[in-house]
Amino acid sequence: MAHLKIGIIGTGSMGEVLARHLAKLGHRVLMANARGPESLKELAEKIGATPASVADAVQAGDIVILAIPTKAVPRLSPELFSNLPDRVVVIDIGNYHPKLRDGRIEAIDQGQLDSPWVAQQIGHPLIKAFNNIFAKSLLEKGAPKGTPGRIALSVCGDAPDAKATVLRLVDDLGFDPVDGGTLKDSWRQQPGTPAYCRDLDAASLRRALAEADRSRIVEYRTEQEARIRRSM
Repeated sequence: MAHLKIGIIGTGSMGEVLARHLAKLGHRVLMANARGPESLKELAEKIGATPASVADAVQAGDIVILAIPTKAVPRLSPELFSNLPDRVVVIDIGNYHPKLRDGRIEAIDQGQLDSPWVAQQIGHPLIKAFNNIFAKSLLEKGAPKGTPGRIALSVCGDAPDAKATVLRLVDDLGFDPVDGGTLKDSWRQQPGTPAYCRDLDAASLRRALAEADRSRIVEYRTEQEARIRRSM
């Protein structure tokens, strides 16, 4: 893949791991958080990225990665994405955790799917990816194409070109890309589902996506939050 300009908003563990890997691949990575560029200067220099404001990260050029808690999405200024060209790929890597972190978001609790809700908040189409792998696995377990048992990651979205870009990015990062369907199918890789954070190969991941039961979304999430609390 040609080198891209990529903005990452959010510098938790997943945002940092993605920034580290993408910079290593030669992409121009702009890192941003709510505290401002100065807070990222040391980390960005260490991994070969550039500290930036949130506005500059959104305008990076090719890809914007949202690596922030779901509750923080409405805090993004609506103007950030309003004039963003359709060709810019926006990737949502977040998960909704009402009890652990985000508090209750009424629309999602009433049945709206997480990523369509996020897309509605920012006013720009989304691709869902990287939300069903732990940061440690993303950091350490990438492997060359053709490696037996190579971990697979699913990608959901409605725009074919944008989805194709992210599928190629998944491959470049060392994971087998799997087309998970439309954005409305992204619930199949949300917390607690059979496809969530199990480091599956491509065939196993496709089976896990197919096995998910939409009527159990809340149950899946609740069980996963309970597992996380037990591990703390």
